[in-house]
Amino acid sequence: MLKMNLERISNRKRMVLVVIILLLVLYLFCLPRQLFHTPYATVVTDRNGELLGARIAADGQWRFPTNYTVPEKWKICLIEFEDRYYKYHFGINLPALGRAFVTNVKSKRIVSGGSTLTMQVVRLSRGKKRTVAEKIIEIILATRLEWRYSKTKIISLYASHAPFGGNVVGIDAASWRYFGHSSNQLSWAEAATLAVLPNAPSMIHLSKNREALTGKRDRLLHTLYIRKKIDKMDYELALSEKLPSEPQPLPQIAPHLVDVYFQNRRGEHVVTSIDRGLQTHIEDLLQRWNGEFRQSDIRNMAALVIDVQTNQVLAYCGNVNYKERGSGNQVDIIRAPRSTGSILKPLLYYAALQDGEILPKTLLPDIPVNINGFSPQNFNLKYDGAVPASEAIARSLNVPSVVLLRRYGVPKFFDFLKKAGITTLFKPSSHYGLSLILGGAEGTLWDVTSVYTDMARSLRGLPTTAKWGEASVRLTFDAIREVNRPEEIDMRVIPSIQTVAWKTGTSYGFRDAWAVGVTPRYAVGVWVGNASGEGKPGLVGARTAGPVMFDIFNMLPSSGWFETPASQFTEVEVCRLSGHLKGRFCEDTETVLIDPNGLKTVACPYHVQVNLSADERFRVQEHCVGNEPVMQKSWFVLPPAWEWYYKQIHLTYKPLPPFKPGCGDDTLLPMQFIYPQGAFTRVTLPRQMDGSPGSITLELAHSNSHTTVFWHLDEDFITATQDFHKITISPSTGSHSITVVDSEGHTLSIGIEIE
Repeated sequence: MLKMNLERISNRKRMVLVVIILLLVLYLFCLPRQLFHTPYATVVTDRNGELLGARIAADGQWRFPTNYTVPEKWKICLIEFEDRYYKYHFGINLPALGRAFVTNVKSKRIVSGGSTLTMQVVRLSRGKKRTVAEKIIEIILATRLEWRYSKTKIISLYASHAPFGGNVVGIDAASWRYFGHSSNQLSWAEAATLAVLPNAPSMIHLSKNREALTGKRDRLLHTLYIRKKIDKMDYELALSEKLPSEPQPLPQIAPHLVDVYFQNRRGEHVVTSIDRGLQTHIEDLLQRWNGEFRQSDIRNMAALVIDVQTNQVLAYCGNVNYKERGSGNQVDIIRAPRSTGSILKPLLYYAALQDGEILPKTLLPDIPVNINGFSPQNFNLKYDGAVPASEAIARSLNVPSVVLLRRYGVPKFFDFLKKAGITTLFKPSSHYGLSLILGGAEGTLWDVTSVYTDMARSLRGLPTTAKWGEASVRLTFDAIREVNRPEEIDMRVIPSIQTVAWKTGTSYGFRDAWAVGVTPRYAVGVWVGNASGEGKPGLVGARTAGPVMFDIFNMLPSSGWFETPASQFTEVEVCRLSGHLKGRFCEDTETVLIDPNGLKTVACPYHVQVNLSADERFRVQEHCVGNEPVMQKSWFVLPPAWEWYYKQIHLTYKPLPPFKPGCGDDTLLPMQFIYPQGAFTRVTLPRQMDGSPGSITLELAHSNSHTTVFWHLDEDFITATQDFHKITISPSTGSHSITVVDSEGHTLSIGIEIE
């Protein structure tokens, strides 16, 4: 019998032990791994944690993501008001629960809950109705919560999820909505207000029962004073503070950037690299400029500032007047593809230098051209005949840039742009053709500014996205720095306090105005225009985006110029007039630093040695001068088409003297077609509005300004010209030959196919 009793007792112990173990396991796993499953607002701050803006949570609540740093003043107020023994209990306060039970029984209704802050966190996470059973569950889970988290983390969960009236949840959102600043800047009065508000947020708030709210706040402040949590001065100052009259709107700084993070990192607290002070100053600056531009019906603009050293964005102004509807102000221009205009020209200049296609001052033709129907023109509708490559880029001349792109190769430049970081080239290179360098492709302000930043970083020995040749980058920046740009912009209007390498751009039809500039410390990109794509006559990069860009640079700390990476350069002797490597007959030379790849370029082809009569009036052939003295002289000679325009700009240019009668060289032609160019050209001539045949204008350059040129179409004489050799004809469909003969008998012919 004793044995059976012992066995029964032993079984009971086992059962009790099993039950205890099961209860312990249930207790250990009763608390969900993630307490809260609520959606959060998207909160974006600057580099110092200052709020830039926020977007409301999916459930319509202003609930900021959990912040594990609780403001000290509010923490003191909250513990004093809600749970004075918070630091000492293990999740429940038994005396408080006992008092609440007795009070509720006497009152025959729930007057006090006796809940600790830990229990309130559990209740907030569960969202259940307040019942006795739910209270028991809260007690159990609260003790378990104390095991899992520290006191600091538990109170931070309360701070992030407590209701503060209306759709405001959490201390961070409440501080901004009610007081217009972050929670770590709360005064004692503000902290006390937000400590008592969650106790009854639906009954006591800013617009209802304000006296009751003020009374609760002041009683808490008095308790803090009595318990020596605050001194007399803090107490009296706190009592004198008024409650805010109504909720305040959240900041709207860098709103387009906030939208970017709302789309890509919804519900997160994002700390950006933005400098809030600089951002607001630039936004104000853009607003002032926008007021001026709007007089010309130019409504939108954007600006981007990047720190070259860190490669971080300091200011992101995607557009102006964000709250204004109907003018495209919600469009984030920084990320919107726009026609690039001339903003990519320095990149072509760099690529040509790096690949050994040109030297900085290599002459490029600047004459009227027609390439398969594509006839680019310079902005000023004038031609210089020939210009140094660096000057062509600095002055943003279209014709030399097109010629350089044709020489370099469209597919090759297209691939280079993609590797450099232009991400908007969605179509094949053949789609863009030579217009690629004049705005035929689209780019974003983000990409363009980032590429120029990357170039600047290469000169500072910093990591880069693309591979850059330092010597060619430095030569490119030297070509476009401010001191070399007297013509394009009135520097008296926008004086710069520092040297900037910069470029402007204007798209076809005056739809987009660009400016981008770099110093060793900063890169700044600006776009001005209409988001709708509507063009305006005054929308020119140098007159709109350029001044804004320089105003931004004047806000930024200045810096010196880039150091010269001497080890990356090669010293060579070049012809001063042509910019080519010194040729055999070059006499006027200078020593310059070039990219080593420039050694692959050809020697000067424009200096030749000529035989002259003693008085230098005529060129002669040695075999026909007899005993007459002959002078040999180096002469700078450009192709006739170049020469015709060049000598009008460069008055010191001397064309070659004519050959002495009877002593010439018929192999040297003194004339050249400007249009059409090449031995054979296809031309499409659409009919006129009245049905008459279309026409074609032929143009010729001759080195002798006094000669007469005789024009022939096939075998038929057309006309004769002097001085300006240009005629307009209407040939029939089919193949034709155009032949010109000058007074000295020189003949030149080309073929055309009329379609």
